Amino acid sequence: MTEGTRPASPADPAPRRGLWPRSLVGRNLLLIAALIVLGQLVAAVLVRKMISEPRVAQVADGVARNVAALRAGLQALPPAQRRAFVEAFNQEAARTAPAAAEAGGVRRALLSPLERQFMQAVSRRLGGDAAAPASSPAPPAWRRDSSGVLELRVAFEGEDYWLHLPSVFPTREFTGAWLLATLVSMLLALLGAWWLQRHLHRPLGQLVAAARQLAQGQPTAPLPEDGPDELASVGRSFNQMAQSLTTADHERALMLAGVSHDLRTPLTKLRLGVEIAGAQMDAALAASMARSVEEMDAIVGQFLTFARSGEAEAPTTASLNALAQAVAEAQADHGRTLVLELAPDLPDGPVHPQALRRALDNLVENAWRHGAAPVVVRTGSGAQQVWIEVADHGGGMDAGELDRMRQPFVRGGGAARTGTPGAGLGLAIAERVARAHGGMLALHSAPGQGLRARLVLPLAGTDGQPAKS
Repeated sequence: MTEGTRPASPADPAPRRGLWPRSLVGRNLLLIAALIVLGQLVAAVLVRKMISEPRVAQVADGVARNVAALRAGLQALPPAQRRAFVEAFNQEAARTAPAAAEAGGVRRALLSPLERQFMQAVSRRLGGDAAAPASSPAPPAWRRDSSGVLELRVAFEGEDYWLHLPSVFPTREFTGAWLLATLVSMLLALLGAWWLQRHLHRPLGQLVAAARQLAQGQPTAPLPEDGPDELASVGRSFNQMAQSLTTADHERALMLAGVSHDLRTPLTKLRLGVEIAGAQMDAALAASMARSVEEMDAIVGQFLTFARSGEAEAPTTASLNALAQAVAEAQADHGRTLVLELAPDLPDGPVHPQALRRALDNLVENAWRHGAAPVVVRTGSGAQQVWIEVADHGGGMDAGELDRMRQPFVRGGGAARTGTPGAGLGLAIAERVARAHGGMLALHSAPGQGLRARLVLPLAGTDGQPAKS
Protein backbone atom coordinates (compact mmCIF):
# COMPACT_ATOMS: atom_id res chain seq x y z
CA MET A 1 0.00 0.00 0.00
CA THR A 2 1.49 3.33 -1.04
CA GLU A 3 1.55 6.41 1.15
CA GLY A 4 -1.94 7.77 1.69
CA THR A 5 -3.56 5.21 -0.63
CA ARG A 6 -6.84 3.66 0.38
CA PRO A 7 -6.84 -0.12 0.33
CA ALA A 8 -9.28 -1.80 -2.00
CA SER A 9 -12.54 -2.87 -0.41
CA PRO A 10 -15.38 -5.03 -1.66
CA ALA A 11 -17.68 -1.99 -1.70
CA ASP A 12 -15.58 -0.22 -4.32
CA PRO A 13 -17.16 -0.32 -7.79
CA ALA A 14 -15.72 -2.75 -10.30
CA PRO A 15 -13.85 -1.29 -13.30
CA ARG A 16 -15.84 -0.68 -16.47
CA ARG A 17 -15.48 -3.39 -19.07
CA GLY A 18 -16.97 -3.86 -22.52
CA LEU A 19 -19.46 -1.77 -24.42
CA TRP A 20 -22.47 -2.55 -22.23
CA PRO A 21 -23.10 0.56 -20.08
CA ARG A 22 -22.98 0.11 -16.32
CA SER A 23 -25.22 3.07 -15.48
CA LEU A 24 -28.98 2.64 -15.31
CA VAL A 25 -29.46 5.65 -17.60
CA GLY A 26 -27.22 4.21 -20.30
CA ARG A 27 -28.85 0.79 -20.13
CA ASN A 28 -32.37 2.21 -20.32
CA LEU A 29 -31.51 4.45 -23.27
CA LEU A 30 -29.82 1.59 -25.10
CA LEU A 31 -32.76 -0.72 -24.41
CA ILE A 32 -35.31 1.82 -25.63
CA ALA A 33 -33.32 2.49 -28.80
CA ALA A 34 -33.04 -1.25 -29.49
CA LEU A 35 -36.77 -1.76 -28.90
CA ILE A 36 -37.66 1.08 -31.27
CA VAL A 37 -35.44 -0.29 -34.04
CA LEU A 38 -36.79 -3.80 -33.47
CA GLY A 39 -40.37 -2.49 -33.54
CA GLN A 40 -39.77 -0.66 -36.82
CA LEU A 41 -38.26 -3.79 -38.37
CA VAL A 42 -41.21 -5.89 -37.24
CA ALA A 43 -43.60 -3.25 -38.62
CA ALA A 44 -41.75 -3.27 -41.96
CA VAL A 45 -42.01 -7.07 -42.15
CA LEU A 46 -45.74 -6.96 -41.33
CA VAL A 47 -46.38 -4.27 -43.97
CA ARG A 48 -44.50 -6.32 -46.53
CA LYS A 49 -46.29 -9.58 -45.71
CA MET A 50 -49.79 -8.18 -45.15
CA ILE A 51 -49.93 -5.24 -47.59
CA SER A 52 -47.17 -5.20 -50.17
CA GLU A 53 -47.10 -8.86 -51.17
CA PRO A 54 -50.94 -9.20 -51.44
CA ARG A 55 -50.95 -6.02 -53.51
CA VAL A 56 -48.26 -7.41 -55.80
CA ALA A 57 -50.27 -10.62 -56.28
CA GLN A 58 -53.44 -8.64 -57.03
CA VAL A 59 -51.71 -6.36 -59.54
CA ALA A 60 -49.99 -9.36 -61.15
CA ASP A 61 -53.38 -11.01 -61.69
CA GLY A 62 -54.73 -7.88 -63.37
CA VAL A 63 -51.67 -7.50 -65.59
CA ALA A 64 -51.85 -11.14 -66.63
CA ARG A 65 -55.53 -10.75 -67.60
CA ASN A 66 -54.80 -7.55 -69.55
CA VAL A 67 -51.94 -9.18 -71.41
CA ALA A 68 -54.19 -12.10 -72.30
CA ALA A 69 -56.80 -9.67 -73.55
CA LEU A 70 -54.19 -7.81 -75.60
CA ARG A 71 -53.09 -11.05 -77.18
CA ALA A 72 -56.66 -11.79 -78.11
CA GLY A 73 -57.00 -8.29 -79.57
CA LEU A 74 -53.82 -8.66 -81.56
CA GLN A 75 -55.06 -11.95 -82.92
CA ALA A 76 -58.28 -10.31 -84.12
CA LEU A 77 -56.48 -7.43 -85.88
CA PRO A 78 -54.86 -7.59 -89.28
CA PRO A 79 -51.05 -7.90 -89.10
CA ALA A 80 -50.58 -4.38 -90.56
CA GLN A 81 -52.55 -2.75 -87.72
CA ARG A 82 -50.99 -4.57 -84.77
CA ARG A 83 -47.96 -2.31 -84.41
CA ALA A 84 -50.11 0.83 -84.45
CA PHE A 85 -52.43 -0.72 -81.86
CA VAL A 86 -49.54 -1.40 -79.46
CA GLU A 87 -48.16 2.16 -79.89
CA ALA A 88 -51.60 3.63 -79.20
CA PHE A 89 -51.87 1.48 -76.09
CA ASN A 90 -48.45 2.66 -74.83
CA GLN A 91 -49.31 6.32 -75.43
CA GLU A 92 -52.62 6.00 -73.62
CA ALA A 93 -50.91 4.23 -70.68
CA ALA A 94 -48.31 6.99 -70.41
CA ARG A 95 -50.99 9.70 -70.62
CA THR A 96 -53.24 8.24 -67.95
CA ALA A 97 -50.44 7.66 -65.45
CA PRO A 98 -48.14 10.73 -65.53
CA ALA A 99 -47.36 10.50 -61.81
CA ALA A 100 -45.99 6.98 -62.15
CA ALA A 101 -43.91 8.02 -65.13
CA GLU A 102 -42.45 10.98 -63.23
CA ALA A 103 -41.73 8.80 -60.21
CA GLY A 104 -39.66 6.51 -62.40
CA GLY A 105 -38.15 9.27 -64.50
CA VAL A 106 -34.63 8.40 -63.44
CA ARG A 107 -33.45 5.36 -65.32
CA ARG A 108 -32.35 2.50 -63.08
CA ALA A 109 -30.68 -0.71 -64.09
CA LEU A 110 -31.36 -2.51 -60.81
CA LEU A 111 -34.76 -3.83 -59.83
CA SER A 112 -36.23 -3.47 -56.36
CA PRO A 113 -37.21 -6.65 -54.48
CA LEU A 114 -40.93 -5.95 -54.96
CA GLU A 115 -40.43 -5.30 -58.68
CA ARG A 116 -38.68 -8.64 -59.10
CA GLN A 117 -41.46 -10.33 -57.14
CA PHE A 118 -44.07 -8.64 -59.35
CA MET A 119 -42.33 -9.68 -62.56
CA GLN A 120 -41.98 -13.28 -61.38
CA ALA A 121 -45.66 -13.40 -60.42
CA VAL A 122 -46.73 -12.07 -63.86
CA SER A 123 -44.43 -14.53 -65.62
CA ARG A 124 -45.91 -17.46 -63.70
CA ARG A 125 -49.46 -16.37 -64.51
CA LEU A 126 -48.63 -15.95 -68.22
CA GLY A 127 -47.24 -19.47 -68.37
CA GLY A 128 -43.58 -18.49 -68.71
CA ASP A 129 -42.37 -21.84 -67.49
CA ALA A 130 -39.28 -23.17 -69.22
CA ALA A 131 -40.95 -26.56 -69.49
CA ALA A 132 -43.95 -25.16 -71.43
CA PRO A 133 -44.73 -26.82 -74.79
CA ALA A 134 -43.45 -25.28 -77.99
CA SER A 135 -46.97 -24.30 -79.08
CA SER A 136 -47.34 -22.02 -76.05
CA PRO A 137 -46.54 -18.32 -76.25
CA ALA A 138 -42.92 -17.29 -75.78
CA PRO A 139 -41.85 -16.67 -72.18
CA PRO A 140 -42.44 -13.05 -71.04
CA ALA A 141 -39.48 -10.71 -71.05
CA TRP A 142 -38.97 -7.40 -69.24
CA ARG A 143 -36.91 -4.28 -69.79
CA ARG A 144 -36.82 -0.57 -68.99
CA ASP A 145 -37.25 2.08 -71.63
CA SER A 146 -35.27 5.32 -71.81
CA SER A 147 -37.49 6.94 -69.13
CA GLY A 148 -37.04 4.06 -66.68
CA VAL A 149 -40.56 2.63 -67.13
CA LEU A 150 -40.99 -1.14 -67.10
CA GLU A 151 -41.95 -2.77 -70.43
CA LEU A 152 -43.37 -6.24 -71.00
CA ARG A 153 -42.70 -8.15 -74.24
CA VAL A 154 -45.64 -9.81 -75.93
CA ALA A 155 -44.58 -12.20 -78.71
CA PHE A 156 -47.23 -12.97 -81.32
CA GLU A 157 -46.71 -14.83 -84.58
CA GLY A 158 -42.96 -14.16 -84.59
CA GLU A 159 -43.28 -10.45 -83.79
CA ASP A 160 -42.25 -8.83 -80.45
CA TYR A 161 -44.44 -6.08 -79.05
CA TRP A 162 -43.36 -4.11 -75.96
CA LEU A 163 -46.14 -2.88 -73.70
CA HIS A 164 -45.62 0.04 -71.29
CA LEU A 165 -46.78 -0.65 -67.72
CA PRO A 166 -46.06 2.69 -65.96
CA SER A 167 -48.97 2.61 -63.53
CA VAL A 168 -48.75 -1.05 -62.54
CA PHE A 169 -46.16 -0.67 -59.75
CA PRO A 170 -43.97 2.27 -58.67
CA THR A 171 -40.32 1.89 -59.53
CA ARG A 172 -39.29 3.35 -56.13
CA GLU A 173 -39.96 1.10 -53.17
CA PHE A 174 -38.12 2.97 -50.38
CA THR A 175 -38.17 6.63 -49.43
CA GLY A 176 -36.55 8.54 -46.55
CA ALA A 177 -39.87 8.92 -44.73
CA TRP A 178 -39.49 5.62 -42.89
CA LEU A 179 -35.96 6.45 -41.78
CA LEU A 180 -36.97 9.97 -40.71
CA ALA A 181 -39.96 8.68 -38.75
CA THR A 182 -37.76 6.10 -37.03
CA LEU A 183 -35.14 8.68 -36.03
CA VAL A 184 -37.73 11.17 -34.78
CA SER A 185 -39.58 8.56 -32.72
CA MET A 186 -36.30 7.28 -31.30
CA LEU A 187 -35.21 10.80 -30.35
CA LEU A 188 -38.52 11.54 -28.62
CA ALA A 189 -38.42 8.24 -26.75
CA LEU A 190 -34.84 8.81 -25.62
CA LEU A 191 -35.66 12.31 -24.41
CA GLY A 192 -38.62 10.99 -22.47
CA ALA A 193 -36.56 8.18 -20.98
CA TRP A 194 -33.80 10.59 -20.00
CA TRP A 195 -36.29 12.90 -18.29
CA LEU A 196 -37.85 9.98 -16.41
CA GLN A 197 -34.49 8.50 -15.45
CA ARG A 198 -33.29 11.86 -14.20
CA HIS A 199 -36.19 12.01 -11.75
CA LEU A 200 -35.42 8.45 -10.67
CA HIS A 201 -31.69 9.04 -10.36
CA ARG A 202 -32.00 11.92 -7.86
CA PRO A 203 -33.54 9.88 -5.01
CA LEU A 204 -31.27 6.93 -5.84
CA GLY A 205 -28.25 9.22 -5.59
CA GLN A 206 -29.46 10.48 -2.22
CA LEU A 207 -29.89 6.89 -1.08
CA VAL A 208 -26.33 5.98 -2.15
CA ALA A 209 -24.85 9.02 -0.37
CA ALA A 210 -26.84 8.29 2.80
CA ALA A 211 -25.79 4.62 2.73
CA ARG A 212 -22.13 5.60 2.42
CA GLN A 213 -22.42 7.98 5.36
CA LEU A 214 -24.16 5.33 7.41
CA ALA A 215 -21.44 2.78 6.56
CA GLN A 216 -18.82 5.29 7.75
CA GLY A 217 -20.59 5.75 11.07
CA GLN A 218 -21.72 9.29 10.27
CA PRO A 219 -25.24 10.58 10.99
CA THR A 220 -27.49 10.81 7.93
CA ALA A 221 -30.33 13.17 7.14
CA PRO A 222 -33.71 11.47 6.64
CA LEU A 223 -34.49 10.63 3.03
CA PRO A 224 -37.65 12.09 1.44
CA GLU A 225 -40.62 9.74 1.62
CA ASP A 226 -42.69 11.30 -1.16
CA GLY A 227 -42.83 10.61 -4.89
CA PRO A 228 -43.80 7.27 -6.46
CA ASP A 229 -44.82 4.46 -4.12
CA GLU A 230 -41.71 2.37 -4.84
CA LEU A 231 -39.27 5.21 -4.14
CA ALA A 232 -41.26 6.36 -1.11
CA SER A 233 -41.16 2.80 0.27
CA VAL A 234 -37.38 2.62 -0.24
CA GLY A 235 -36.84 5.97 1.52
CA ARG A 236 -39.14 4.98 4.39
CA SER A 237 -37.41 1.62 4.84
CA PHE A 238 -33.96 3.21 4.81
CA ASN A 239 -35.00 5.83 7.38
CA GLN A 240 -36.35 3.10 9.64
CA MET A 241 -33.16 1.08 9.26
CA ALA A 242 -30.96 4.12 9.99
CA GLN A 243 -33.05 4.96 13.05
CA SER A 244 -32.82 1.38 14.30
CA LEU A 245 -29.05 1.31 13.85
CA THR A 246 -28.66 4.67 15.60
CA THR A 247 -30.83 3.51 18.48
CA ALA A 248 -28.91 0.25 18.81
CA ASP A 249 -25.58 2.11 18.72
CA HIS A 250 -26.73 4.54 21.39
CA GLU A 251 -28.00 1.71 23.57
CA ARG A 252 -24.71 -0.15 23.21
CA ALA A 253 -22.73 2.96 24.06
CA LEU A 254 -24.99 3.65 27.04
CA MET A 255 -24.58 0.08 28.27
CA LEU A 256 -20.79 0.23 27.92
CA ALA A 257 -20.65 3.58 29.67
CA GLY A 258 -22.88 2.37 32.49
CA VAL A 259 -21.02 -0.88 33.03
CA SER A 260 -17.64 0.83 32.83
CA HIS A 261 -18.73 3.52 35.28
CA ASP A 262 -20.06 0.95 37.72
CA LEU A 263 -16.83 -1.06 37.51
CA ARG A 264 -14.68 1.93 38.38
CA THR A 265 -15.86 1.94 42.03
CA PRO A 266 -14.91 -1.69 42.86
CA LEU A 267 -11.65 -1.27 40.97
CA THR A 268 -10.81 1.76 43.07
CA LYS A 269 -11.58 -0.22 46.22
CA LEU A 270 -9.37 -3.09 45.00
CA ARG A 271 -6.53 -0.66 44.29
CA LEU A 272 -6.79 0.85 47.77
CA GLY A 273 -7.01 -2.60 49.32
CA VAL A 274 -3.85 -3.74 47.54
CA GLU A 275 -2.00 -0.60 48.62
CA ILE A 276 -3.10 -0.96 52.26
CA ALA A 277 -2.39 -4.67 52.45
CA GLY A 278 0.77 -4.44 50.41
CA ALA A 279 3.02 -4.33 53.46
CA GLN A 280 1.50 -7.54 54.86
CA MET A 281 1.56 -9.49 51.54
CA ASP A 282 4.25 -11.06 49.43
CA ALA A 283 5.84 -8.34 47.32
CA ALA A 284 5.54 -10.30 44.08
CA LEU A 285 1.87 -11.09 44.75
CA ALA A 286 1.10 -7.49 45.62
CA ALA A 287 2.79 -6.28 42.43
CA SER A 288 0.88 -8.84 40.34
CA MET A 289 -2.44 -7.77 41.88
CA ALA A 290 -1.63 -4.12 41.27
CA ARG A 291 -0.84 -4.82 37.61
CA SER A 292 -4.08 -6.76 37.21
CA VAL A 293 -6.04 -3.85 38.65
CA GLU A 294 -4.28 -1.43 36.31
CA GLU A 295 -5.04 -3.68 33.32
CA MET A 296 -8.72 -3.89 34.27
CA ASP A 297 -8.80 -0.13 34.74
CA ALA A 298 -7.26 0.35 31.28
CA ILE A 299 -9.87 -1.96 29.74
CA VAL A 300 -12.66 -0.06 31.47
CA GLY A 301 -11.12 3.16 30.16
CA GLN A 302 -11.24 1.79 26.63
CA PHE A 303 -14.92 0.93 27.11
CA LEU A 304 -15.61 4.51 28.16
CA THR A 305 -13.60 5.90 25.25
CA PHE A 306 -15.47 3.72 22.75
CA ALA A 307 -18.79 4.78 24.24
CA ARG A 308 -17.84 8.48 24.09
CA SER A 309 -16.39 8.36 20.56
CA GLY A 310 -19.75 9.31 19.03
CA GLU A 311 -20.24 12.40 21.19
CA ALA A 312 -20.41 15.70 19.35
CA GLU A 313 -17.33 17.90 19.61
CA ALA A 314 -16.78 21.25 17.97
CA PRO A 315 -13.95 21.19 15.41
CA THR A 316 -10.95 23.44 15.89
CA THR A 317 -7.94 24.13 13.71
CA ALA A 318 -4.99 22.11 14.92
CA SER A 319 -1.68 20.73 13.70
CA LEU A 320 -1.01 16.99 13.57
CA ASN A 321 2.65 17.71 14.33
CA ALA A 322 1.68 19.42 17.60
CA LEU A 323 -0.59 16.50 18.46
CA ALA A 324 2.25 14.02 17.84
CA GLN A 325 4.62 16.01 20.05
CA ALA A 326 2.03 16.15 22.84
CA VAL A 327 1.54 12.38 22.72
CA ALA A 328 5.34 11.87 22.71
CA GLU A 329 5.71 14.07 25.82
CA ALA A 330 2.94 12.15 27.61
CA GLN A 331 4.61 8.84 26.74
CA ALA A 332 7.96 10.16 27.99
CA ASP A 333 6.36 10.75 31.41
CA HIS A 334 5.73 6.98 31.53
CA GLY A 335 9.28 6.12 30.51
CA ARG A 336 8.46 5.41 26.86
CA THR A 337 10.28 7.06 24.00
CA LEU A 338 8.52 7.68 20.70
CA VAL A 339 10.48 8.30 17.52
CA LEU A 340 8.97 11.32 15.72
CA GLU A 341 9.27 11.71 11.95
CA LEU A 342 7.23 14.85 11.32
CA ALA A 343 6.68 16.42 7.92
CA PRO A 344 7.72 20.08 7.71
CA ASP A 345 5.14 22.71 6.74
CA LEU A 346 2.26 20.34 7.41
CA PRO A 347 -1.01 22.21 6.76
CA ASP A 348 -3.36 22.68 9.69
CA GLY A 349 -6.92 21.46 9.45
CA PRO A 350 -10.17 21.43 11.42
CA VAL A 351 -10.24 18.38 13.69
CA HIS A 352 -12.03 17.14 16.78
CA PRO A 353 -9.01 17.42 19.10
CA GLN A 354 -10.12 15.25 22.04
CA ALA A 355 -11.41 12.45 19.83
CA LEU A 356 -8.29 12.53 17.65
CA ARG A 357 -6.06 12.49 20.75
CA ARG A 358 -7.92 9.44 22.09
CA ALA A 359 -7.52 7.68 18.75
CA LEU A 360 -3.78 8.40 18.61
CA ASP A 361 -3.29 7.33 22.24
CA ASN A 362 -4.99 4.04 21.47
CA LEU A 363 -2.81 3.44 18.42
CA VAL A 364 0.35 4.18 20.43
CA GLU A 365 -0.80 1.98 23.30
CA ASN A 366 -1.63 -0.78 20.82
CA ALA A 367 1.89 -0.51 19.35
CA TRP A 368 3.57 -0.74 22.79
CA ARG A 369 1.32 -3.57 23.97
CA HIS A 370 1.36 -5.82 20.90
CA GLY A 371 4.42 -4.65 18.98
CA ALA A 372 8.03 -3.89 19.77
CA ALA A 373 10.26 -0.83 20.01
CA PRO A 374 11.03 1.45 18.39
CA VAL A 375 7.54 2.92 17.99
CA VAL A 376 7.51 5.62 15.31
CA VAL A 377 4.97 8.41 14.82
CA ARG A 378 4.99 9.97 11.34
CA THR A 379 3.00 12.75 9.70
CA GLY A 380 2.56 13.70 6.08
CA SER A 381 0.18 15.22 3.57
CA GLY A 382 -1.18 14.70 0.07
CA ALA A 383 -3.09 16.79 -2.40
CA GLN A 384 -6.38 16.62 -0.48
CA GLN A 385 -5.47 15.01 2.83
CA VAL A 386 -3.15 14.91 5.83
CA TRP A 387 -2.21 11.83 7.81
CA ILE A 388 -0.58 10.69 11.02
CA GLU A 389 0.83 7.18 11.36
CA VAL A 390 1.96 4.93 14.21
CA ALA A 391 4.35 2.10 13.31
CA ASP A 392 5.92 -0.57 15.49
CA HIS A 393 8.62 -3.15 14.79
CA GLY A 394 6.90 -6.23 16.19
CA GLY A 395 6.09 -9.54 14.60
CA GLY A 396 3.26 -8.13 12.45
CA MET A 397 0.31 -10.15 11.22
CA ASP A 398 -1.16 -11.59 8.05
CA ALA A 399 -2.80 -9.14 5.69
CA GLY A 400 -6.03 -11.17 5.82
CA GLU A 401 -6.49 -10.30 9.51
CA LEU A 402 -6.32 -6.51 9.06
CA ASP A 403 -9.99 -5.95 8.16
CA ARG A 404 -11.12 -8.21 11.00
CA MET A 405 -8.98 -6.25 13.46
CA ARG A 406 -11.03 -3.11 12.79
CA GLN A 407 -14.09 -4.67 14.41
CA PRO A 408 -14.84 -3.97 18.08
CA PHE A 409 -13.73 -6.56 20.66
CA VAL A 410 -11.54 -8.42 18.13
CA ARG A 411 -7.93 -9.18 18.94
CA GLY A 412 -5.25 -10.61 16.71
CA GLY A 413 -4.43 -14.26 17.19
CA GLY A 414 -1.36 -16.38 16.65
CA ALA A 415 2.21 -15.76 17.57
CA ALA A 416 2.71 -12.85 15.23
CA ARG A 417 1.23 -10.34 17.68
CA THR A 418 2.06 -11.19 21.25
CA GLY A 419 1.69 -9.34 24.50
CA THR A 420 -0.89 -8.55 27.11
CA PRO A 421 -4.40 -9.10 25.77
CA GLY A 422 -6.63 -6.03 25.75
CA ALA A 423 -10.31 -5.35 25.14
CA GLY A 424 -9.92 -5.29 21.37
CA LEU A 425 -11.18 -1.70 21.05
CA GLY A 426 -8.02 0.23 20.16
CA LEU A 427 -8.29 -0.02 16.37
CA ALA A 428 -12.10 0.16 16.51
CA ILE A 429 -11.89 3.50 18.35
CA ALA A 430 -9.38 4.84 15.83
CA GLU A 431 -11.58 3.63 12.95
CA ARG A 432 -14.64 5.37 14.37
CA VAL A 433 -12.76 8.63 14.97
CA ALA A 434 -11.35 8.59 11.44
CA ARG A 435 -14.81 8.11 9.95
CA ALA A 436 -16.20 10.89 12.11
CA HIS A 437 -13.62 13.17 10.45
CA GLY A 438 -14.62 11.94 7.00
CA GLY A 439 -11.38 10.01 6.67
CA MET A 440 -10.26 6.42 7.16
CA LEU A 441 -7.90 4.16 9.07
CA ALA A 442 -5.39 2.45 6.74
CA LEU A 443 -3.59 -0.62 8.07
CA HIS A 444 -0.53 -2.30 6.60
CA SER A 445 1.30 -5.27 8.00
CA ALA A 446 3.09 -8.49 7.10
CA PRO A 447 4.70 -11.19 9.25
CA GLY A 448 7.95 -9.85 10.63
CA GLN A 449 7.30 -6.26 9.47
CA GLY A 450 5.27 -4.85 12.34
CA LEU A 451 2.02 -2.90 11.97
CA ARG A 452 1.50 0.53 10.45
CA ALA A 453 -1.77 2.22 11.41
CA ARG A 454 -2.43 5.48 9.54
CA LEU A 455 -5.20 7.98 10.26
CA VAL A 456 -5.95 9.68 6.94
CA LEU A 457 -7.95 12.91 7.31
CA PRO A 458 -9.27 15.04 4.43
CA LEU A 459 -8.48 18.72 4.31
CA ALA A 460 -11.20 21.19 5.25
CA GLY A 461 -14.23 21.68 2.97
CA THR A 462 -15.61 24.99 1.86
CA ASP A 463 -17.58 25.37 5.13
CA GLY A 464 -14.51 24.96 7.31
CA GLN A 465 -15.71 21.60 8.62
CA PRO A 466 -13.91 18.33 8.22
CA ALA A 467 -14.70 17.03 4.76
CA LYS A 468 -17.05 14.08 4.48
CA SER A 469 -16.17 11.21 2.24
